[in-house]
Amino acid sequence: MAIFRTFLFAPANHPRRVEKAFQLGADAVILDLEDACAISEKVASRSKVVEAMQRSRSCLGYVRVNPLSTEFAFGDIYEVVQPGLDGIVLPKTESPHDIKTAEWMISCLEKERGLPVGSIDLMPLIETGRGMANIGEILSCESRVRRVAFGAGDFCLDMNLQWSRDEDELQAYRSQVVLMSRQAGKEPPIDTVWINIQDTEGFAQSSRRALRMGFQGKLCIYPDQVAVVNDVFSPTDEQVARARKVVAAFEQAEKEGSSSFQLDGQFIDYPILYAAQKLLAVHEKVVSQRAK
Repeated sequence: MAIFRTFLFAPANHPRRVEKAFQLGADAVILDLEDACAISEKVASRSKVVEAMQRSRSCLGYVRVNPLSTEFAFGDIYEVVQPGLDGIVLPKTESPHDIKTAEWMISCLEKERGLPVGSIDLMPLIETGRGMANIGEILSCESRVRRVAFGAGDFCLDMNLQWSRDEDELQAYRSQVVLMSRQAGKEPPIDTVWINIQDTEGFAQSSRRALRMGFQGKLCIYPDQVAVVNDVFSPTDEQVARARKVVAAFEQAEKEGSSSFQLDGQFIDYPILYAAQKLLAVHEKVVSQRAK
């Protein structure tokens, strides 16, 4: 299973920016037919997306289609479900009905075009109050959804929130996304973009905050953001060394009939062991993806 630290947006109607985006070290690139694509360009950009997805690349390729409430959504999905596509990002998802509609369309097109049914990922974006209120039902309905992403820009607009640098107003909603993802047995979610691209320290703080809150990665809108997020969401050498020490010490303690002990002044028991094993698994995935 892939690790998703970074999802980098690129406007679907700019071939040069699309080509560059796939070379920046993101775990996945999202070609955007929604906000980054002018209305006059949307239909014509679908074929550019298909062409880009069929080229050789070193990371996964996703497409953000337009919301199902728009006139463009059907055509977007119909055109882009082709060989080479790894996933679809569904913006402004508000109900299980949205998921079931997209699921039905994608499944029918996979069958029609000879693709393995279920092979194309579907990642909903939670961007409205209604979507947040229904997130439990969205995640619990039978579907190919493996994780959701949180979109703070549209969410703040919908909820009349003021998006501050410290993001305190988002804390409760971020926690809800993480909690409901866990309750539904899904992967940890993906955190929102950071729009103040010149505020690099603010972005780093936002990324570290998302990591502490339980997200597995972050949406990016600017090339320089990729390296920052990859670094934040990758275990450090010190963390890896500590985790290996914990695992080794626990193995020795179990041989001696103990499952709780002190190591360098820290109390160690099974939850600490499991956390160390989980960190090492993430580290192995990061190393594996870097080697590709």
